[in-house]
Amino acid sequence: MDANKNSYTFSFAAVMVVLVATLLSVAAISLKPFQDKNVEAEKKQNILSTLGIEVSREDAAKVYKERITTSYVLNNKGEVVEGDAFTVDLGVELKKPVDQQVFPVFEGEKNGQKSYILPMRGKGLWGPIWGYLALQDDMSTVSGAVFDHKSETPGLGAEISLGWFQEPFIGKTIFDGTEFKSIKVVKGGAKEDDMHGVDGISGGTITSDGVSEMLDERLSKYLPFFNQKLSEMIEVEADTLLVDSLQALTLNTID
Repeated sequence: MDANKNSYTFSFAAVMVVLVATLLSVAAISLKPFQDKNVEAEKKQNILSTLGIEVSREDAAKVYKERITTSYVLNNKGEVVEGDAFTVDLGVELKKPVDQQVFPVFEGEKNGQKSYILPMRGKGLWGPIWGYLALQDDMSTVSGAVFDHKSETPGLGAEISLGWFQEPFIGKTIFDGTEFKSIKVVKGGAKEDDMHGVDGISGGTITSDGVSEMLDERLSKYLPFFNQKLSEMIEVEADTLLVDSLQALTLNTID
């Protein structure tokens, strides 16, 4: 074939396009199992991190099996329904009506302390943000928090993924007595005695507000579950004040 003809140039280009596309497709298919495994390991690392357990990606599966004692999904009434908590995609769930969503729960243990780990997902300035919040078995006190993002600005909104931002959540409470308060990220800094506020990020107000909105929205959906767990711990006939508390919590439940 004459290499100086246009037909040769077009044929050569077509062959190269097909060849490169084929190679890229083969590479993508071959690497996908490894990518999926890395995503799974990272998710287990994040869940374990809310328990204060830092592990390498290689050890994540082993430690996760040891420390996460059970997991399940709830409906919007706080009832356990069929499903795999680990594979629930909150990005998909949030697009559904609330009564069709499912809400994952992971139960973990460290040093005899049981924690309930709840996945979070919301919106930052430039894209989705997500994370996990762990509560002690009083269903109010935070025992750990992990947040991450897709495309927030380094030094600003991206700070939500750093320890200095996440550690102050530990010890905060999502209830004030029987009133659901959630936890807010406070612009300019939270007061020292504020049990429901943490310091905001200087220059990252919109992402900080996104974290607050994410926590309030997701945690409020677990109120029926919190009521149920509290009722399991209470001898109803022993203390009518506790009965009143449970009723008040129920009144605060957001449908």
